[in-house]
Parts: sequence; structure tokens; C-alpha cells
Amino acid sequence: MPAHQATSQHIAGIYPFAADAGLGHRGPVLGVDLNADALWHFSPWEAYVDASDRGTFSTNILVLGAYRSGKSGTVKTLVTRSIAFGHQVVVPSDPKGEWVAVAEAIPGGKVIRLGGGTGARLNPLARGPRRSDTSDEQHEQMAKQRRIATLISLVEMALGGTRLTAVEHAAIHDALDRCITLTGDHPTLRGVYNQLGTIASETHSELRAHEGAVQPRFVLRRFVEGDLSGLFEDDSTVEFDQDAPIVVTDTSELFARGELAAQLAQVCSTAWIQAVISDRNAHRTRYVVREEGWRDMTSLASLQMFQQWLKLSRHYGISNIVILHKMGDLDAVGEAGSLERSLAYSVIGDIENKFIFRVNHQEHASLRDRLHLPPAHVEMARQLRKGEFIAYVGQYSYLVDCFATSTAWEEDLFATDDAVHPADYDPTPTPALSGGLDELWPTATPVVADLEGWLTAPAAEEHS
Repeated sequence: MPAHQATSQHIAGIYPFAADAGLGHRGPVLGVDLNADALWHFSPWEAYVDASDRGTFSTNILVLGAYRSGKSGTVKTLVTRSIAFGHQVVVPSDPKGEWVAVAEAIPGGKVIRLGGGTGARLNPLARGPRRSDTSDEQHEQMAKQRRIATLISLVEMALGGTRLTAVEHAAIHDALDRCITLTGDHPTLRGVYNQLGTIASETHSELRAHEGAVQPRFVLRRFVEGDLSGLFEDDSTVEFDQDAPIVVTDTSELFARGELAAQLAQVCSTAWIQAVISDRNAHRTRYVVREEGWRDMTSLASLQMFQQWLKLSRHYGISNIVILHKMGDLDAVGEAGSLERSLAYSVIGDIENKFIFRVNHQEHASLRDRLHLPPAHVEMARQLRKGEFIAYVGQYSYLVDCFATSTAWEEDLFATDDAVHPADYDPTPTPALSGGLDELWPTATPVVADLEGWLTAPAAEEHS
């Protein structure tokens, strides 16, 4: 008989008991594999360990989808369930304040609020903890590189993406070195601002460094005397809790001051976070959730720093979750055809783990050309329901419904659309099971104890 050819979707009708084995059962349940009708477990670290079988060599995750497609709820589901597996969560910048409720619902969660009269201040030029596996020279080099990259990112961003001249670069380097010397290695934006003023007054210098100090000093003046004063210009008034299960930096008040202020604040808060968590010998695994991820790539300096951070993430035990509404978000990076925009698309395209949610018709070309998705998957992405996504883990792909395993408590806590009020919503919490999280968090409230419902077989059978 001639061979019969058909798609896997139709072949499933002939061979109904053939199903993909999935990623195994290590890591938290994230949803239901709709092709295999089985629970789908996912952990970027476990996928990386299985790289020889699964073909993924990165712990980072790209999350892409239109508004109200379920991106945020899925990310919150993943990272919150992962806490029970010993992982931690860091949100360097929460522009909408939607992560605050999650942090407050988890015992031990910490929220750092910036602006709004809180008095909290972060120093983006802080050295951070000593990396135990580096020499003195290596540690000094890494600290200085991060500080310089932060300063250049702030200045270029405030100047609308204009690249700094060689003289301006030299002035910033000189001002930072002077500040480090005068403060005993405790540089601040205020200190660099003052040193730029000193350099600008040295008009007799043959190197003409005074000319390059003018523009950067005007930019930093915004932090010292302008609308961003009291937030980043001096030493930090808060500390990062290394043991907290989740730490959220609430920048929602700053986003009300305008887009540029929001971008500058995100660069500062992210630089401070990266300084304190980038230690590979800390033996910690953390999710770093980058809401509105394109804001971390608005200048060449910030792009290069972002790219390096993604490459080193697995060495630090970090999984960066970069969230975008559409690939077109990256069009805000540089001019068309510029090095910045090309680098931004390259950085995003290199992230091996991808969660693609429902997209708009305009995204078809970008998904094909930029992310190299198969045409059938691109068409499928238009028809996904809320909470459903195509998961790419290395060379493998899965169709997952995250919300199929959600409890009422999760749906209420993770909802980001206040206008949606399901008529059949049942707020009754699932009874807590003995042991497990009750022992892990002795002070857990009944709501948090409901986390046990995520891992129970009866719950999975009920949803199936």
C-alpha cells in the first residue's frame, strides 16, 4: 500500500495513544501540554542540565505576546510556583506595580518602593558583593566596567540615543576615577556630577577634557537637582535581602513622570540589582523578571551591558525573563538600520527558550524573519486563547495552556486586567495539605498554603 502522509494533528486520530514525553517531571507544573494532554513541567535550569538531550544552552526566557494574552499571569505562575523548589525571584523594575501584590502575598517577600515620598534611595554605582571566584584585578575590572556602562547608558539615553564623543567618554572616566579616589571607593552620581563640574572648570588643560564634561554634567544634574533627585544620587538607604524569596522594586510612581524618567529609573534600579546578585558562588538560582524588556536596550552602551548580562546569566545561576508585547517594541531602539536596532534584534533572537502567546496579524513577518518560527506556528499564534502559548525549549516545541492548572487564588492574585470579572469565579480556596509548604513557611497564611494545590494529581485530573 502507498505510504500515507498527514500532519501530526491528523495522525493523532489514527494513533491516539502516541504522545510527546514532554520535559519530564522535574520543576514546577506550569500548565497542560495540549498535544499530549499531560501536565507540563518547566524549569530553565533543569532544561539547561538536559542540554545534551533538549538542545538548550541558555537559562533565559523570551516571553512575547499581545496585550491580554496571558503573558504576565503565566510568568507570575512560573516564578511563584518555583519558589517551592528553592528558586528566588527578583523584579528590578515594576512599572505598573502589579508585582507588589505577589510579593506581599508570599511570606518573606520584600518590596522596595521608589518615589512617592518613601525616602528610599538606590546607588547604581555601588560596588556590590565580592565575587568569591575572582582575583582582585578581575573584581576591580568588572566593577569599573559596570559603573562606566551605567553612566554612559544614562547620559546617552537622556540625550536621545546620541553617542558620546571620545572626549565625553574620557571626561566620564576621569570623573569616576576622581570620585572613587575621593570617596574611598564609594562613588555616587552626585560625586561624579561634582567631579564633572571640576573638570569643566579646568579650561587650561591641553587635553580639552573640559569640553567633554559639559553635556554629561547637565544630564546628571537631573538626578542631583532635577525631577529624579532623592532617588539615585547618593548612597543607598535600603539593602537587598539575599534570603527573600521575592524582591520587587516598585517604580510605578516614577513612570508617572514620563517615559524618559521611567527609562532612566529602570537603568539605575537594574544596575543596582545586578551589582548585588551576580555572584556565581552564592549557590542561588534566581529569576530576574524584566518587564517592558526593551527599556533595558535603549542605547548602545545599555545594549552591550544587557547582552553581556544574558551571556553570563547561567554562570550566576540567573534566568532572565524578557517580556515584550511585540517584536516591534524593539523599533524604539535606535534608528532604522542602525547598529543599536540590529543588536537589539540579535540579542532577543539569541534567547533559546521562548514562550509565544497570541500575537496580532502585524507580527507575522517579525516572527518568521526575526525569530525564524515555522509558518504553521506563526498562524497558530494568532488563534491562541488567553493563557495558551507555544513553548520553544531548545529544538523542541510544545503547546501549553497555563491557566488550565490555575487555582482561584492564583487567578485573582495574578490577574492584571481589572476590567475582567469572570462570572463563574469561585473564590473558595482549596484546603491546605499537611506538610510541604506548611513546613517550609511556618507562618504561611491559608492563602499561601493553597500553593499545595498546584502539585496535586487530583487537581490535574479535575482540570483534564
